Formats: sequence, C-alpha cells, structure tokens
Amino acid sequence: MDAGCIRLDGIDIRTLTREVLRSHFGVVPQETWLFAGSIHDNIAYGRSGLTLAAATEVLAAATACHVDEFVRALPSGYGTLVDENGGGLSAGQQQLLTIARAFIAQPVVLFLDEATSSVDTRTERLVQQAFVQLRAGRTSFVIAHRLSTIQGADVIAYMEAGNVVEQGSHAALIAAKGRTGRSAGRSVRTNRFA
Repeated sequence: MDAGCIRLDGIDIRTLTREVLRSHFGVVPQETWLFAGSIHDNIAYGRSGLTLAAATEVLAAATACHVDEFVRALPSGYGTLVDENGGGLSAGQQQLLTIARAFIAQPVVLFLDEATSSVDTRTERLVQQAFVQLRAGRTSFVIAHRLSTIQGADVIAYMEAGNVVEQGSHAALIAAKGRTGRSAGRSVRTNRFA
C-alpha cells in the first residue's frame, strides 16, 4: 500500500520541516546517553534555548522525574559535571536524567524504548512514577519486555516474531488467558510488548 498520509494533530506531516516534525517527538532509549557537561545542561538539552536562568524549569522536570533528590546529594548539585559514561552516576540515575530531559522537552508524542531494562527494582518504581508524569496528555509508544512497565496503557499490542498476536487493555489480555496472560507470571525475554 502506498496511499494515505500520517497526520500530527490534524496536519499532514509532509507539510512540516524535519526540524519542526522532530520537535514534536521525545525519546527515552534503552541505552542512556549523556554528554560531557553539567547535570543541569544534560536535562536542559531537552529543550533548546534553556540556560542557567531557566533553573526553575530544570528543577521542576528533575523533581517530577525523581532526579532532584540524588542530585542535591552531589557535591556540586546541578553543576556536577558528568561525561558520556555517566561520571559516577548509577545506570538508574542516568536513566532518570534522560527521562527528565524528555520531560522538559514536553513532546506531543513520546517513545519509551525498554527504558527500564537496565535499572534495579527500586529505581524501576521511581522510573514508573516518572513515566506517569511524563506520559500525561501525550500519545506514548512504550516498548517493553516487562509487563509491569505497561500495565496502565490504554492498548497493549503483544508481539511474537514481529507480528501482533494479541491486543487490548492489560485487564482484558489477562482475562483472555491468551499468550499475554500466560506470560504475565514469568519474565518474558523473547516477546515484546508495545
């Protein structure tokens, strides 16, 4: 099929520049990425034009995403320098920073790609709480192996071998006792939820 179009808020995306289109999307990838700079700058990077003067917006994003507590414990707080490897931050702390970066960008569409795969159970709970804040009022696509990551989704598409084999709400899929319901009690490694 080679007909039709994709619309974003009713606008055909072919009429938008790549920069404008890209500005509507936010991504929290499985592999975190930070750049050499301060924690403040790594969060503020999510929205162009933010400077140190916009500290209140960075603080609001950090607080909503459970970053503020651990950053305040660092010797230089938001001025703490990190590098591409995280500069002494745990994998969970790095992931929370990337979530805060997406939060401050205020995207219309959000992609969360295995965003909790490298964090411990305690941090996963914090990340989940941050996701609730982050997804509010947005269209979100969540790719996850862990069913707990997507329990609150409106629609879950359960995939095997690249094909959608079941879809519905979490409750409906569990009640149907299909593939998803059988997978709910164990770790799913080869199947993907979206």
